[in-house]
Amino acid sequence: MTPGQQRAWDRLWPVWGRTVSELPEGPIDFAEWFGRQAPVVLEIGSGMGEATSQLAAAEPEVNYVAVEVYEAGLGQLMRRAEQLGVENLRLIKGDAVVLLSEHIAPESLSAVRIFYPDPWPKKRHHKRRLIQPSFVKLVASRMAPKATLHLATDWEDYAEQMLEVCSAEPTLRNRYDGWAPRPDFRPVTKFEQRAREEGRESRDLIFEKISE
Repeated sequence: MTPGQQRAWDRLWPVWGRTVSELPEGPIDFAEWFGRQAPVVLEIGSGMGEATSQLAAAEPEVNYVAVEVYEAGLGQLMRRAEQLGVENLRLIKGDAVVLLSEHIAPESLSAVRIFYPDPWPKKRHHKRRLIQPSFVKLVASRMAPKATLHLATDWEDYAEQMLEVCSAEPTLRNRYDGWAPRPDFRPVTKFEQRAREEGRESRDLIFEKISE
């Protein structure tokens, strides 16, 4: 971590952060952690926090939770969020699959966001991609009725895989006929801008949990 990221970590992590491997058994009590009852939005893979900090700042009415494996990214996210005056953000370091499986209650999330997951572009590595049927089934089980799963990627074949996998999950339905219009609320990050300059188009998908 840079000195600035380390300072943010030292100051904010004790309040904002938890590590998956150190969580007590059972679901996290988000109302207790945030000090209020509010819809819980989970972002998986917040990277360096450029989009996450702006998204949390724009939605003060939600309890925004970001899970990420890299400490430097979490440190930078805390720096960005503090500069924006964000108070409705909590961070979790570790494996999202373990978090969802063991520490998120069924049907408790109002939205799940996965923006630009690692594309693993080589075909022999595609099995390492996050968006697979078993993972989407797990995510959907943690979503409340009418909650949304929002995905975005700038790799065309990964976008096609996301569409195929999510369309095959029986508890989800696509809000659109194919790709979703790019929502205004999702910030254009340096990462996305670079993809545009390299000729890669970003695609969004928004699926909704079917209410029984």
